[in-house]
Amino acid sequence: MNGDRIKEILLSGLGKCDIEIEIEGNKVVLNLVSSVFEGLSRVKRQQKVYALLNDMIASGEIHAVTMRTQTPHEIGS
Repeated sequence: MNGDRIKEILLSGLGKCDIEIEIEGNKVVLNLVSSVFEGLSRVKRQQKVYALLNDMIASGEIHAVTMRTQTPHEIGS
């Protein structure tokens, strides 16, 4: 599993986004900050990210994803 590939996939779907990725075996920990999350519930944010990573999850390349999704406003608060 390649962190650069994950970052590329996330950027293509989320646009401008600050991304921190930790890879532990086939588990991925994400910290994402993007204005695309404005107005979305926590569940909707996660669904958006899972949809982008679905192919990697379905193939078994990624087994588990832990994520923190925030907006720039939430970071500043």
